[in-house]
Amino acid sequence: MAEKQKTNLKKAFGDFFYYIGKHKLALFASVALSVIGSALTLIGPGKVGDMTNLIKDGLTGSMDIPAIVKIAILLAVLYILGFVVNYVQGFIMATVTQRVTQSMRRDISKKINRMPLKYFDSHTTGDTLSRVTNDVDTVGQTMNQCFSTLIFYIAMLIGATLLMLTTNWIMALCGIAAAVVGFAIVLLLISKSQKYFIIQQQELGGINGCVEESYTGLQVIKAYNNERSVKKDFHARNDQLYECAWKSQFLSGMMQPLMTFIGNFAYVIVCIVGAVLAAQGKIEFGVIVAFMLYIRNFTYPLQNISQALQSVQSMAAACQRVFEFLDEEEMADESGKTAELREIKGDVTFDHVRFGYNPDKIIIKDFSNQIKSGQKIAIVGPTGAGKTTIVNLLMRFYEVNSGSIAIDGVPIASLKRENLHDLFGMVLQDTWMFEGTVRENLVYNKQNVSDEKLDEVCRAVGLIDLIDQLPNRYDTQLSDNASISAGQKQLFTIARAMLEDAPLLILDEATSSVDTRTELQVQRAMDLLTQGRTSFVIAHRLSTIKNADCILVMKDGDIIESGDHETLMSKGGFYADLYNSQFEQAS
Repeated sequence: MAEKQKTNLKKAFGDFFYYIGKHKLALFASVALSVIGSALTLIGPGKVGDMTNLIKDGLTGSMDIPAIVKIAILLAVLYILGFVVNYVQGFIMATVTQRVTQSMRRDISKKINRMPLKYFDSHTTGDTLSRVTNDVDTVGQTMNQCFSTLIFYIAMLIGATLLMLTTNWIMALCGIAAAVVGFAIVLLLISKSQKYFIIQQQELGGINGCVEESYTGLQVIKAYNNERSVKKDFHARNDQLYECAWKSQFLSGMMQPLMTFIGNFAYVIVCIVGAVLAAQGKIEFGVIVAFMLYIRNFTYPLQNISQALQSVQSMAAACQRVFEFLDEEEMADESGKTAELREIKGDVTFDHVRFGYNPDKIIIKDFSNQIKSGQKIAIVGPTGAGKTTIVNLLMRFYEVNSGSIAIDGVPIASLKRENLHDLFGMVLQDTWMFEGTVRENLVYNKQNVSDEKLDEVCRAVGLIDLIDQLPNRYDTQLSDNASISAGQKQLFTIARAMLEDAPLLILDEATSSVDTRTELQVQRAMDLLTQGRTSFVIAHRLSTIKNADCILVMKDGDIIESGDHETLMSKGGFYADLYNSQFEQAS
């Protein structure tokens, strides 16, 4: 398991460097400016040492004010230049960071459109959102804060080491030895805490999924008085997140105080060794002052590098989750497909279709049927019989395991998904509306729809009274707080399908959320909508499909009966029992 995590982490960093590699020139400029900034910082201690020696000599003789002023002016110039260089470097790095995270979000957005529906059926919405938001933000923030920090302080560390060695190698080795011991301990802590950062990001995605699920199902939770169970589940997840976050933060938090102790210890070593060498007349007092600044410029970078590495661990875990998502299996490439359907009759053929969401659990065992153009086909059966699965296969949301589905004799597997989806209008059980105007929700992806056409459709489905009550009619803005009932949302989706005016139609429980009176009105609209179109109607209310040309009765993934309503009722079989049971329940 640990070996797999290391492999995934290595690959994640490889993918990350691919992203930042697109900004090579900007990164090179940032590195160069960091090196220049650290060099300007390192020049200062030597000049301070020279100034100290001049002041010390002046205390016993004449004070060389012009020389002291000259060094002071040079120091001021160096510090101002250092500020300007660091400012420009920070600006470049902030720009690169936002470009990288922008590219990541754009690629994730494109990836979502290329991923099969089965991924989203097997992953919580909260976990996916966490990867898009929290993990990408973590990558961006860490990159902005730590990349320039690492370059600047690594350059300063190297420069300080060289200057110390050239100034006095004995004092240099003593100070470096003390600091290196501390840094070795820091690296050990980093290796121990990395796994907890990975678990922390995973638990964060899990708790986001829990919150999202609880928020969307809040009414159900309250209606069933299940707050205690939901709260218990949340606290369990929160405790898991707390535990791994505490371990990761505690181990990484030890780095800063440890490096502070090592830095102070190095100061003491340098002072003691410097005092001994000065007493022996081997160095001047200014060298000790300069060395105290040098050792600060050596240990301070180590402290900041250890802090940066702590943040890099979070970034590594976030990178791993982001690139795991980007590496998920996609739908097959269809660029080589040339078959296309535009003007169609609407004949649909199912030929020995076999399918299971899991290979070891087959739902549709052997489904075959010939549907003629313009027919209204109703698919009925108990829950789990495979009704909605047939629709998923027809739209190629999932691919069949074996067999084939054809439209006008052309296998849908040979069509591009875009072409196939253009042939269908859909109304599903789950209503979906987005934040925008009424017009945008109705026309969705269709262009040049007039208000007259909107009025015609809304009148047909029974929405016109609601539209007339809105302050700006079709230009009224809708949001999550809009006072629209579930039934009205269902009418919106039906109107959207009518405006699409596609040659094939799928109605999956299209009237499940409307009252009986509205259902009759919608049913009349549906009858108009299905005229001249091949339509597939999935319904639990069997009274709504009595006028279907053919009713397919499914059970356990197979068609056990077929025919029109009168024929099936006269047989007295499974359909008749199902139909009669609804009226018995109603009475």
